[in-house]
Amino acid sequence: MSKNSVKKVVLAYSGGLDTSVILKWLQETYACEIVTFTADIGQGEELEPARRKAELLGVKEIFIDDLREEFVRDFVFPMFRANTLYEGEYLLGTSIARPLIAKRLVEIARMTGADAISHGATGKGNDQVRFELGAYALQPDIRVIAPWREWSLTSRETLLAYARQHAIPIEYQSGTKSPYSMDANLLHISYEGGVLEDPWTPAEDAMWRWSVSPESAPDVAQMIDLDFEGGDLVALDGQKMTPATLLTELNRIGGAHGIGRLDLVENRYVGMKSRGCYETPGGTILLKAHRAIESITLDREVAHLKDELMPRYASLVYNGYWWSPERVMLQKMIDESQLRVNGGVRLKLYKGNVIVVGRRSERDSLFSTQLATFEDDAGSYNQADAGGFIRLNALRMRVAARRDPG
Repeated sequence: MSKNSVKKVVLAYSGGLDTSVILKWLQETYACEIVTFTADIGQGEELEPARRKAELLGVKEIFIDDLREEFVRDFVFPMFRANTLYEGEYLLGTSIARPLIAKRLVEIARMTGADAISHGATGKGNDQVRFELGAYALQPDIRVIAPWREWSLTSRETLLAYARQHAIPIEYQSGTKSPYSMDANLLHISYEGGVLEDPWTPAEDAMWRWSVSPESAPDVAQMIDLDFEGGDLVALDGQKMTPATLLTELNRIGGAHGIGRLDLVENRYVGMKSRGCYETPGGTILLKAHRAIESITLDREVAHLKDELMPRYASLVYNGYWWSPERVMLQKMIDESQLRVNGGVRLKLYKGNVIVVGRRSERDSLFSTQLATFEDDAGSYNQADAGGFIRLNALRMRVAARRDPG
């Protein structure tokens, strides 16, 4: 498809420097009509300025959608049912938002009769893969325009020069220090660039926005109770709330106790290593609590199988395969495991730590005090049975030891 054949493009638009320049560049390069889409997924910023900027640049169709509940209900919570961590640490705050944005881009393209979608992800990062894999999975023939892979604007300075040349309103154009590249939503806020590009240099204390340092956190611990139904969080301290409200409140509480900070060097899908810092206070609490309620409601082998599958699931989310058949298949298996994950967890929050102090499930617990007790078990467990169990499990090792003495 040639540039001349593109008549209308849906642009994922934040109103910041990159996407404002992209908007104008698309108008000039493709001579097409632009539809802007701005997603409210809890980034905590006023979104109306994005509307005003789009209007100033001649955009007639502007979508600003509140997707917070859908984001947590249909993307964050399903991912947390799997206890998902990428490379053992990362809670995938940026990764899990991209399939939702891709879904909405495609929906708006259909609604408006657009020929293509466009995004502001660079050619070095993971997000280009996530947006485009999602779009192609949902609409196989969609045209994707990725300006960072086409244009000659290669730095913040060239973007600023382009903005000045075309009278694009951009805040904070002065100054020489590059700011952090930040991405925020209801699950997390991430930081890249600046001093973080040297993996030996500590993050600046002033960088963090959602959490106090553990050293500055209260000297008194806070106890909270979380209730789960079907593996999903439904209530905090006995009060039922919507998914987005629950995560917002956990972020507030966790941030006040210095919970959820992470400094990580990760392996990007495109092949390079990248250092980033993340704040995920609510997610850190949620993961700890979910594993705790699973510990008394999941069968041992089911729990272990979930742990074996989790790294594969995490890679699928990180690499942009949320809409792939293999992720959907894994999700069905995971969701089946969660049918009996019901009950409550009590946590103590103290200076960056999330400590499980209790867990209970009235109807679905597999924990038997009678079996586990060190006191008289009233004959419910015959300890002599363990001898044969051990000898049978040792048989192959005994055979090997006789073959290879010493």
